[in-house]
Amino acid sequence: MTNTINDVAQKANVSKATVSRVLNNQGGYSEKTKRKVLEAIKELEYFPSGIARGLTNKRTHTIGVLLPNLTSSLINEFLHKIESVAHNAGSSVIVCHTESQGIKTMKYLQLLHEKRIDGLIMASTALKKEYYDYIVKMKVPLVLLSAYSDYPVPYVTANDYNAAYTATKYLIQKGHKKIGMISGNEVECIAGNKIPRVEGFKDALSDHNIFFDDRHIEYGRFSIDDGMTGLSKLIEQIPDLTAIFTENDEIGMGVLSAAYNSGIKVPEDISVIGMDDISLCKFMSPPLTSVSLFHSDMAEKAANIMFEMIESQAEVKNYILGHQIVERQSVRSQ
Repeated sequence: MTNTINDVAQKANVSKATVSRVLNNQGGYSEKTKRKVLEAIKELEYFPSGIARGLTNKRTHTIGVLLPNLTSSLINEFLHKIESVAHNAGSSVIVCHTESQGIKTMKYLQLLHEKRIDGLIMASTALKKEYYDYIVKMKVPLVLLSAYSDYPVPYVTANDYNAAYTATKYLIQKGHKKIGMISGNEVECIAGNKIPRVEGFKDALSDHNIFFDDRHIEYGRFSIDDGMTGLSKLIEQIPDLTAIFTENDEIGMGVLSAAYNSGIKVPEDISVIGMDDISLCKFMSPPLTSVSLFHSDMAEKAANIMFEMIESQAEVKNYILGHQIVERQSVRSQ
């Protein structure tokens, strides 16, 4: 049988209210009483209900994190840093996989509301009006990670346009003029939306008087497979292609794999630069040059903002972090 708070109180010969105060560090008891209660808890192997404690101190010491793709190496880096910050703050993390295009987002928002979470982080997810309206009803702090919004909520992200412009300019400065791009935003493209990384790519070419048209960009869904199929399509459309910018590193890894399978040498025949600088880049053959967006710093900042808002209702501030090219061996000069 599971022991209850009443069993602890009886064992320690104190009131239930005293046990509750000890559990919640509320004071009003002596060190001797505290030791008696803690000894009783240990002996009885009593585990207090997080929900019950939350009813007392209006906190469950739990935050929710909504993620669109749990298989992504980038998302894993986000989660590792968020969990580390939460652990140091004495909180736990409930991770919800919303899947492609957020088809499960509302379902998980309702679940997190029922769990009485203290705060919420949404990573790489567009904040739709229905999400925002529901979170307002939840009355919990929200922080966007690697995303931005016009709604009055804080976000921590990178300037995707500038980062893509920098990556493309880097290839141009290496002497490349026949440059293609593989983007993961197939859905956004079909919808006719402007995609910051695509616009940065286009503008860098235009500003350096390099010709491009729709043949220079292939679209997919951010996967390794997209890189594998995108390489062959770009080569078919641009036979004298010398360099490729991929919207994320997983696409870039697909390009490296397809190149190897096709007998194409990187960087001797085609140079490749990715985006995000995930940890796997350094282990590729050749190691993948990439644009770092400092995602670990981004996730840590978002998590810290979350706990600041929980503790003190801090004012809304937005942060756009910088970027930097991490040179490895997948790009050469023409």
